[in-house]
Amino acid sequence: MAIKNVGVIGCGLMGGGIVQVSAQAGFQVLFVEANDELVKRGLAKLRETLEGLVAKGKLDAKAKDDALARMAGTTRLDDLKSCDLVVEAMTENQALKNETFAKLDRICPPHAILATNTSSCNVTAMAAATRRPGQVLGLHFFNPVPLMKLVEVVRTILTDEATVKAATDWVSAVGKTPVQAKDSTAFIVNRLLVPYLLDAIRVYEGGLATLEDIDAAMKLGCGYPMGPFTLLDLVGLDTTMYVAEVMFEEFREPRYAPPPLLKRMVMAGQLGRKTGKGFYTYAAR
Repeated sequence: MAIKNVGVIGCGLMGGGIVQVSAQAGFQVLFVEANDELVKRGLAKLRETLEGLVAKGKLDAKAKDDALARMAGTTRLDDLKSCDLVVEAMTENQALKNETFAKLDRICPPHAILATNTSSCNVTAMAAATRRPGQVLGLHFFNPVPLMKLVEVVRTILTDEATVKAATDWVSAVGKTPVQAKDSTAFIVNRLLVPYLLDAIRVYEGGLATLEDIDAAMKLGCGYPMGPFTLLDLVGLDTTMYVAEVMFEEFREPRYAPPPLLKRMVMAGQLGRKTGKGFYTYAAR
C-alpha cells in the first residue's frame, strides 16, 4: 500500500517533529490538537523551526514553503478520514490511547494503518481495541525527531506482514533508519538504556563518585556523546521514572525499580532541564 496522506495526533515535542519530517519528505500531513490555540501554536512552531533551518543554510526557502503547504491542523479527529497512516503521539496514558484507537478504527478508511509513537504503553492493547488489529503497530521515534535517525517499528502478535512492510518503507521514506522489534515493554532502546540510567543514580547514591566524574567516565571511557546525568536531565527525570515504573510493573525485576533519589527528586519538582534543575542546575531562560 502506498502511503500518501498522513495523520498525526498531537503536535507537541514528538508529534510536531513527526509532522515536520513527514511534510519535508513530501507527504500531506494533518495533525490533530485539543483546541484551536494549540493548533495555531503547533503551526507557528513548525514555521519557526523551518525558518530557522533556512537561516542556517540547511534548507532552501522553496523547500520550506513546500513543506509548510503540506501541513495543516485540526481539532476534529473525524478529519483524519482520508489518511493512509495515522501516528498517535499523545501522552503516555494506556486507557486514553486504547479509546483513541477505537475511534480511529471507526473513522479511518479500511486500508489505513494505525500507529502509536509510545515508548512504554502496550501496543497489543491498542490493536485489540480495533477491528483491524493486523493494521496496528508501534512507530517509536526519538527526540528530537528531525535529528534522531532511529525509529523502532514495533509489531504485535496480531500485526500482519503487509502492515510492517508498508510502515517500514514509510519510515525509510521520511529519512529514518527502521529497526524491527516485538511488542514487549520498552522495546529495544529503553530496555537497555533505562537500567543503565538507574544504575548510574545508584552508583551516585552509594557515594562512589561525583556526578561530574561519572558523566566524564562514561563519555571518555565508553565514547558516549553525553554522560548519564546529562542525559537524565535532558530526557526528564519524571519521564525516566514513569518508564522505569512501567518496566518494573511488567517484569518485576529489581534493576527496573526507580532508585529512592530519583523518586524524591521527582517529588521535589527537580525534573531536569525543563524545570531548570535536575542533577545539574540550568540558567533560567
